[in-house]
Amino acid sequence: MDEVLNNFIYSISYKYTSNQVEELKHLLVLSFNGYDVVRQEKNIMIPSEEQNQKLITMFLIAKKVEGCTNKTISFYKGVLNLVFTFIAKPIIEVNTNDIRLYLAKRAMQDTVTKTTQDNDLRVLRSFFSWLCAEEYIVKNPTLKIKAIKKEKRMQKPLNEIEVEKLRRAAINRRDLAIIDTLLSTGMRVGEMVLLNRADINGNECIVFGKGEKERPVYFNAKAIVSLNSYLEERNDECEALFVRLRKPNERISISGIEDVVRKVGKAAGIDKVHPHKFRRTAATLALNRGMPIEQVQQMLGHSHLDTTILYAQSTLENLKASHKRFVI
Repeated sequence: MDEVLNNFIYSISYKYTSNQVEELKHLLVLSFNGYDVVRQEKNIMIPSEEQNQKLITMFLIAKKVEGCTNKTISFYKGVLNLVFTFIAKPIIEVNTNDIRLYLAKRAMQDTVTKTTQDNDLRVLRSFFSWLCAEEYIVKNPTLKIKAIKKEKRMQKPLNEIEVEKLRRAAINRRDLAIIDTLLSTGMRVGEMVLLNRADINGNECIVFGKGEKERPVYFNAKAIVSLNSYLEERNDECEALFVRLRKPNERISISGIEDVVRKVGKAAGIDKVHPHKFRRTAATLALNRGMPIEQVQQMLGHSHLDTTILYAQSTLENLKASHKRFVI
């Protein structure tokens, strides 16, 4: 092996400096001895499994520095660990077919949705783009993989009659305050559970959305009345805006809010009621009543108008009436 290696090094030595030749020889010797080589700052060579984890950790640190939330970091970590447990080879050797096989396995064996597949692919694109930028790899194996086409289903919002049915079905002041707050502000459920009583300033408050971006949200008259009524009957010392009904009255969780609206929906005879449906409803009602779509975008905390436009598609029920009114 030494003779073959020396002959190979000699044959290409004219292309490199003496230091580069020695470095290349060092890397090849390590590779022949069962190591997967990654160029680190100090040329530390580590076995593939440890190497994979180190690259993933370095990527996650980079995303944290860029401002990604802990929730996003945790999601990235989960996807990457799942991917490279399945692929089971050094990251720097992963090719396009490896990724395609993983996505196919997710679809057929794990029976996940196309949305989940596309989310996995987006994480992989971000990861391999970072590897290329940091010069750990030369080619990005995700570039040849097209975005996964998802079924476009128009998610229907609640209509005004359903909204009133839900309000009447609320069995206590807390549940009514939750419903009115969701409908009035269009806030995400994750934003709602983080609110404290002290955050409410008259008819508005500040919420922290995705990427820890803050924005103001506003309460309408119904929300102010139901929220004040709920807070007046509270006798606990918890700082949270919404709490569990059972003592010690701790801050309600996302699953707790989901459970509340599901039960209210069942009592009102309305299927598939969940917090995000209130967010879509708030946006749709605002658009139907003439709020400019750019303002709806600000209300919802969307970074891109394209996302808000998806909500605007839910206003097609008004298209027939508008056509009748304006088109001869």
